[in-house]
Amino acid sequence: MSAVRGARERARTEITAAIKDEARRQLADQGAAKLSLRAVARELGMVSSALYRYFPSRDDLLTALIVDAYDAIGDTAETALAGAGAVSARTRWVTVCMAVRGWALARPHEYALIYGSPVPGYTAPSATIGPASRVALALISIAGDAYRSDGLALPPVAPALRPEAERLAADITPDLPPAAAVALAAAWAQLFGLLSFEVFGQFNRVVTDRDAFFERAVENLAESVGLLRRE
Repeated sequence: MSAVRGARERARTEITAAIKDEARRQLADQGAAKLSLRAVARELGMVSSALYRYFPSRDDLLTALIVDAYDAIGDTAETALAGAGAVSARTRWVTVCMAVRGWALARPHEYALIYGSPVPGYTAPSATIGPASRVALALISIAGDAYRSDGLALPPVAPALRPEAERLAADITPDLPPAAAVALAAAWAQLFGLLSFEVFGQFNRVVTDRDAFFERAVENLAESVGLLRRE
């Protein structure tokens, strides 16, 4: 009985992977808004009722693709951080940002799914929150290490921003001062703004040496969160 169950589980895993692969192909061709379970089933030679046993709705399939994309970019960030070795916090920050950029440029349609225009009629469930946080948490961990070892060089928070800074710190960086929470939230937004400008073509005929431009930009972001030293 266990052998039969194992074979069924393997078959289900393989079919699920095939459905996702075809869905990603359709994302690349037509965009997320036009993703159709019937079209996926047709391309795989399945009846649509069989596909619904794997993904009951388009939104379920979209959620699976979104979680996979967030996990893939999160894996990239965490692997880059783990492989950076015994270098300064600033070097680790730049290393992670460069790795994330490499993923985004290599997989623009998956990047667009998670950082592009919202899909009409789709609301992301809470299951996406953890995966979506992984890049930010990798960057926060770098700032946290620096804070505990050498401190962070940050200006004081403006009085008008203090309540929001304290709320942010309590929510996302409980082990860091409010000034760090504000700086990290801004740097996270700016990082993905830079990536989106490049992936979606806004730098065309504007920035030519994009490698050097991006590296310098994320160096500036490292400085903005108080990471001042780099070998």
